[in-house]
Amino acid sequence: MPASRVPVTTVADVIARMEATGAALPAADGLACFNRMYLEVTRQINGRLGEGFFADPAFMTNLDVAFAGLYFGAVAAASDPAAVPLAWRPLVEQRANTGIEPVQFALAGMNAHINHDLPLALVATCTALATSPDAGAHHADYQKVDQLLDAAEQSIRESFESAPELAVDHHLAAVNNLIAGWTINSARDLAWTNCLLLWAVRDDPIARGLLADSLAGSAALASRLLLVEV
Repeated sequence: MPASRVPVTTVADVIARMEATGAALPAADGLACFNRMYLEVTRQINGRLGEGFFADPAFMTNLDVAFAGLYFGAVAAASDPAAVPLAWRPLVEQRANTGIEPVQFALAGMNAHINHDLPLALVATCTALATSPDAGAHHADYQKVDQLLDAAEQSIRESFESAPELAVDHHLAAVNNLIAGWTINSARDLAWTNCLLLWAVRDDPIARGLLADSLAGSAALASRLLLVEV
């Protein structure tokens, strides 16, 4: 089995796979732009797992691994866009488009991963650990990740361009306006709600499939809007 398709089982595996993914891609590749951000956040989460930051580090470890596995599945399929999960397809299709800014790629990756993959990963983790989303400290720990992601999102936006540059460059200002309405916290709040919905219909394959398809379609639509050339 190719290394890109070998399942990851630890957060260290996740970080190593992201490092290998980044090293294999041109810096301007749309997947590389998202991968850099995701790698930095994962390193931060890994550093907090053994510090008492999370009330249930075992749950968060399993969630991190399950979550990353869905991203790696999209990466592994990237050479055949038709095989890429629907939520990831806009980013994969546009990844070589030089008319799209790195910040757009990064946020489109966040959109696909949070709005589609995260609810699925949460349900899979709860199922594997014989728990439920509303048990123990799961939601509180989930919200703690927002603190780390806030910093990551701000860093991405600040690294894009400074305010004076935006003011004098109409293209950059247009890109800034395009991405201004998308925020990580709002996406993660919605992802938790969708996790609860998926959990409620977990024993109904038809309802679960319809809901998962709806999440994929809405995530794909949002990514296409984020990846418009301006």
